[in-house]
Amino acid sequence: MPPTRTPKHPPLQNPPTNLSAPKPSLHGSPKQKLKSSIQRSIRQSILTTYPLLTPHIDEVLPKKHSLEQIKLPDRVALFVIDGHPLVYQQDNNRVLLPHLRLVHRFPHCFPTVRIDRGAIRFVLSGATLMAPGLTSPGGRLPIPVDRDALAAAAAAGGEGKGEEKAVKEGEDGEEGDDEEGEEAVKVPNEGPDEDGHWSRELEKGEPVVIMAEGKEEAAAVGILVMGTKDIKEKGKGPVMEEAHFLGDGLWGLSVE
Repeated sequence: MPPTRTPKHPPLQNPPTNLSAPKPSLHGSPKQKLKSSIQRSIRQSILTTYPLLTPHIDEVLPKKHSLEQIKLPDRVALFVIDGHPLVYQQDNNRVLLPHLRLVHRFPHCFPTVRIDRGAIRFVLSGATLMAPGLTSPGGRLPIPVDRDALAAAAAAGGEGKGEEKAVKEGEDGEEGDDEEGEEAVKVPNEGPDEDGHWSRELEKGEPVVIMAEGKEEAAAVGILVMGTKDIKEKGKGPVMEEAHFLGDGLWGLSVE
């Protein structure tokens, strides 16, 4: 009897949820127009959760256009506008997660990590994403940036800017020059670097977009169940839940 072979990449545990399971179609309720107050609340929540969308918010949520809701299985609400899916939310979690079609429109506006090639087929089948898919050579995790150091360097970079930033002890003792110098220094709170590394560690419970080695477009979206700092230190265990991925029911849902 030939020996049993152990798969090089054994199947990951935890079956996909009804939302994420690949299927021909996912059926939701008829679209329902939301009250203006709810639309304003969702708009503010999007800006708070994804601040890099701020310059694009009028494109994401055009004024005088109505935001609508579609109720899906597993108590999921999908919010759409003009036939375009924007964000979704599970009622047991207040975090608004971006639909992948929105991520593909504004790819640099969402916190990201990257999986290696070997993890792609598991993620796209609805399996739980595990830490080794991110810590391997093909994976990518955030590289924190010292924002204070960047601000100091930017302030000192002009003609005497560094000296102007110091508080002047003039006759009136005012600190107006100091405040003016601080306003001139524009340092983003977060974002991707030239290689795509996010500029701060992501915490447990935060939304995250999953990029894939060798691919240009995002492959999945979910919520971290382990912070990226812990992922680096432990290197094992599940790292994401509530996944929405390319080809799943949510991706294929018609919202026209």
